[in-house]
Amino acid sequence: MSLTTVSSPGARFRAALAAERPLQIVGAVNACCALLATRAGYRALYLSGAGVANASRGLPDLGMTTLDDVLTDVRRLTAATELPLLVDADTAWDDPARTVREMIAAGAASIHIEDQVEAKRCGHRPGKQLVPAEEMIERIEAAVRAKTDPNFVVMARTDALAEEGIDAAIARAGRYIEAGAEMIFAEACTELAHYNTFVRELRVPVLANITEFGKTPLFTAEELRGAGVAIVLYPLSAFRAMNAAAVATYQAIRADGTQRAVVGRMQTRDELYEILNYHAAEQQLDRTQKP
Repeated sequence: MSLTTVSSPGARFRAALAAERPLQIVGAVNACCALLATRAGYRALYLSGAGVANASRGLPDLGMTTLDDVLTDVRRLTAATELPLLVDADTAWDDPARTVREMIAAGAASIHIEDQVEAKRCGHRPGKQLVPAEEMIERIEAAVRAKTDPNFVVMARTDALAEEGIDAAIARAGRYIEAGAEMIFAEACTELAHYNTFVRELRVPVLANITEFGKTPLFTAEELRGAGVAIVLYPLSAFRAMNAAAVATYQAIRADGTQRAVVGRMQTRDELYEILNYHAAEQQLDRTQKP
């Protein structure tokens, strides 16, 4: 089945998960990145809260962005491609019901909500604080009740492993599933055995966050498949590579007074135009401008 023929973004997300195990999901910080990832053959995309904070706002990922900040980027990505979009909803901004309604209206396929306090931290940084499980359960229940598309996926992220250990993390995740979460985002796992335990004990799709320079080793998709992982997330890989390339380019132009030394590493105008379908759009513009 073609994913683009499935009716809703949530349904397309479920279809992608059924078509590929583990489902590789890459982060896109803007619409052009969404187009690039689509052309590379991915079946689903991700909008990271850190990506919104860092790329769109130039802020650290410390709970400083708003729901409206994230929705702006969601709308841009979902307008650019029909690939289903998983969105980082942080702690749901103290209003999970509104968050779900707005995300569905903006074209998102799924969100994950985490069990940190409102002033959250990156899941791979020290100093995380968790809310009581009962408070997280209230978040999930409110989110699930607010769904206007039954196929929209509410995923629960738990940061409990790093703070409370594997047994507590499994216990929390089990309660989140009972509250209506359909999938679990197991954050900051340090061993394949952790994922295997989540999968074995919970029996729902489990997401592995394979972010660079964090606590989780860069396990391969094949290794994670062996552990039973259903979704592998690469939230900011392209963004980090883009930033490194930008730094090198800026430094070269500043030092040399020309971009000649780095132009060979750049995407060409023709390559960009192909991605943007530029010439077809230009022809359409010419037709509309004819008297």
